[in-house]
Formats: sequence, structure tokens, C-alpha cells
Amino acid sequence: MTRTRRAEPTSDELIDVPMGADISESESSAAPSIDEAPAAAAPASGVGLPVPVTAVPADAAKGALVQDWTAQVTSVAIVHLDVEGRVVGWNPGAEKLKGYTPEEILGSSFTRFYREEDQLRGVPLRLLAIAATRGSVEDNGWRVRADGSLFWAHVIITALRDDAGEVAGFVKIVSDLTAAKQREDAELDFLRAFAHDFLSPITALRGYVDLMAEPGGATVAAVERISAVTDHLATMIQDLSARLVPTRPRQARSRADASVTVREAAELVLPGDAYGRIRYRSPRSVAVLADPVALRRAIANLVDNAAKYSEGPIEISVEVDGSQARIAISDRGRGIAPEDLERIFDPLERGRLSNPDDGGTGIGLASTKALIERQGGEVLLCSTVGQGTTATITLPVDGDGGRAPGDAPRSAVRDIRAAGDRHAAGDGSVRDYAARPAA
Repeated sequence: MTRTRRAEPTSDELIDVPMGADISESESSAAPSIDEAPAAAAPASGVGLPVPVTAVPADAAKGALVQDWTAQVTSVAIVHLDVEGRVVGWNPGAEKLKGYTPEEILGSSFTRFYREEDQLRGVPLRLLAIAATRGSVEDNGWRVRADGSLFWAHVIITALRDDAGEVAGFVKIVSDLTAAKQREDAELDFLRAFAHDFLSPITALRGYVDLMAEPGGATVAAVERISAVTDHLATMIQDLSARLVPTRPRQARSRADASVTVREAAELVLPGDAYGRIRYRSPRSVAVLADPVALRRAIANLVDNAAKYSEGPIEISVEVDGSQARIAISDRGRGIAPEDLERIFDPLERGRLSNPDDGGTGIGLASTKALIERQGGEVLLCSTVGQGTTATITLPVDGDGGRAPGDAPRSAVRDIRAAGDRHAAGDGSVRDYAARPAA
């Protein structure tokens, strides 16, 4: 299947088709691109050169039969257009899909079904020109309902001809593929996030191997970290396998020790001297309701970002507040521009303060948000330009305030490395954005 682009309705996705012929990108299509359609050859009506395709029934009984069965079809929209592209026929499926009653739409130009940017590019009339020239054309793209909402449509436009062979109009058959596109986009998001989260430990693994090659580098600690990274990668592959083979049981949300997981996550992405930048503050054990692998991936992404966009210490703290545990990763880097905070969790979104040399992809935060929301948690970003960023993960605790039996009280905090001042929210210039679970 030809893969479609993302579900964001941008003007670059005008003629992108995942099945059959395509007027823009499908190599199997016999129809030319709309940009290749000779505008000069098309008459003012937007109709191209005549090619016999489908004759309009001359017999009145046949016409009545066609009108009867189209009136009974509700699963797809069947729209009859005249030679100028005005709506002259409208079946119940069209009313259901597009939201217009026959009284509201008959006599109107079909261009109103297209987004404004598509109309300005001349997409609707070029589609008619191609249909008239080639007989029919297929297109996938965003279409507009009566209420202004968008849906992803698969459209087939067929030219109709009279007995003299002249174009008499067009028939459009429109199917709603929004749900299928959303599923495809979700799979694409998953694969992007998986590849991103898999690559970071691989990079760290290479760093550990390089350290092993140095004199005195083959320490027990280095071997243990290499083993931990390979175990993590193996578990990620197992999770991927479970997703690809639905009959295999998927790992349910379980119990994780946040205090242990933050250290494991840092070791996944920061080998050698880079790991020395980390400063921890946490109780000995904080039990949270989360998949340990998912939590480790999420924290690793945040630590990796902190390392990329700052040069000083990276502070990681774990705290318990009632029924919630908070894991905070703070850096003293360049920060995030306030106007970028509301969309920084979107896939492929990188802040305006980033640059190509950072090595970022715009996937890590999107992956973190999705992973944490699946655990019933949320992610908060607090950032000040020029001072740094704090990313906070909030998750439900498991058991007695998140502590296992015999653990030290919540006030018993150990500082594994010399602790610096945590990045704190300053004055009113600090902007918060919470990536909360969908309602």
C-alpha cells in the first residue's frame, strides 16, 4: 500500500492517495498530475478535451432506475455535477458525509467542498479537467463539511458524455477514509518514536564499548551498564513484536521503582564522563504504577534532551506528594521560547532556539508524552529562555505513599552526587505547559 502523509491538514497534501490511481504521486496512475493538466487546453468551465467515457442514459426508465439506486446508497457520497461543476444531484450518502441538505447545496459550485488554499491553487477545476481528458481521476485529500470540519476523503470523479460525445457533466463518488488515515498515522508515530528511542541507547552502547577499549576501561561497572542497555533494547524489541503480532499478550501497566528507573534511564543515554553531569535527589524507593520499560524510555528522552541543549549539571529528583510521584529533570541550558511551549510536544516540532547541529529530531518529546499518558500520567515543561528547562513527569504512586514496606520515610533523601540548586520557576517570564491525557 502506498503510504499517505501525516494527518495534519496542510496545503502540501493536496493529491496524496494511498490506493489506486493518484493525480500527483502514485506511479501506477495513468492520470497526469493536476499541475501537469494543460490549463490552456481547458475551456472556461474548467473542462478538458472530450474523450468518450460514460454515456448518459437516453432512456427515461433507465435514468429513473439510476436515480432510485443512488438515492438508496448512504455509505458513500454520490454527487452529480453539471459541466460547470455545479451540484445538480445529491444522494443521502452525500448529505450524511458532507452535512448539506439538497436544498442547501443544489446549484452551488462543488469548489466549496475544498479548503480555501486548495481553491486558490485551482485544484477543484483541474480535477474536472483531468477527468474530462482522461475519463476519470482519483484523489485523496482533505475536504470540508458544511460545519467547517475536515475529513480525509478518497474521491473518484468520472466524466459523463451525451450521445454526441460531448461532456454533459460529472459524477463524484466520495468515501470517508479519516479513521483509516488516523490509524495509519498512529502507526507511523509509533514507528518514529520507537526508532528514536531505540537509537539513543544504541549510541550509548557504542560509547560504553569505546570506554571498554581504553586502558583500564573494562570495569565491572562498564560491563554491568552494557548488560543493562542490551536488556533494555531486547525488551523494546519484545514489545514491538507483541504489537506486530496481536495474538501475543501485551505487557500491562505494572509497578516500577521510580528512584531506580531514573538512574537506569540516565545510564542508557549518557556513558562515561557525560554521566558525571547527573545529580540525583530521591528517596530510596518510590513505587509508581507504570510499565518500567516505558518509564525508562520516557526519562531517557528527557535526560537526552537536557544533555543536548545544555552543558552544565543535569539535576534529577524524585518526590512524592500524596498519591502522586513527581520525577523532575532540570538543565541550565538555552531554554524554550514561550511561543513554542504549546506545540513542543507535537511530532517533528522543534523549538525556534534549536539548530541542525543539536542532533534533535522533534520526536523525543512526542514519544515521552505518549508513553507517560499511556501510564495515566502527565508531562509538564517549565522553561525560561537563557536559564534552562525543567521537565516533570507525574505518575500515580503504588502502595503506601509510593514506598515499599521497610523503606525510609519520605523525608529520608539521599544525594548521590553533589546537588546544585534546582532550576526553579522565576518571575512571570516562566511559562508552563502540561501535556495531559486526553479526556
